[in-house]
Amino acid sequence: MAAVAQDFRVGFVNTDRIFREANLAKSAQAKLEQEFSRREKEIQTLASQLKSASEKFEREAPTLAESQRVARQRQLVEQDRDFQRKQREFQEDLNLRKNEELQGVLERANRVIKQVAEAEKYDLVIQEAVYINPKHDITDKVLSGLNGSK
Repeated sequence: MAAVAQDFRVGFVNTDRIFREANLAKSAQAKLEQEFSRREKEIQTLASQLKSASEKFEREAPTLAESQRVARQRQLVEQDRDFQRKQREFQEDLNLRKNEELQGVLERANRVIKQVAEAEKYDLVIQEAVYINPKHDITDKVLSGLNGSK
C-alpha cells in the first residue's frame, strides 16, 4: 500500500493565475475591452446626462407649474428606465462574451495541463482545492506551455 502511495503523483493548477497571467487570457481581456469600450462610453454618457437632467429638475421644480413638473418627472423616469435597460443589456453582453473568451482559454489550458501530466507522469491533476502543498503546484509549467505556444 505504501509503495502505491509513493508512486501516485498529484499536481495542482491554479486556474485564477492562468486567467490572470497567461498571454492568451491577457489578449482576450484586451479584445473584450476594445470590443465593449464604445458601448461603455455610451453608458457613461447616458449616466451623466441623466444626472444633469435630474439636478436641473431639482433646481427648477419649485418654480415649475404642476403640469410641467409632472411632465418633466415622467421624462426623467423614462430616461432612467432606458438607462437601466441599456446598462443591464451591456452587462449581460459583456458577461456572455467574457465567459466565451475564458472558455477558450480554459480549453487551451486543459490541453496543456494534459500534455504536462502525460509528459511528467502525473496520476491526478486538480484545479480547485482548499489547501495544496506548493511542491505539487504545476501552474508555472502550464503557463510556460501556454505562453510558449500559440
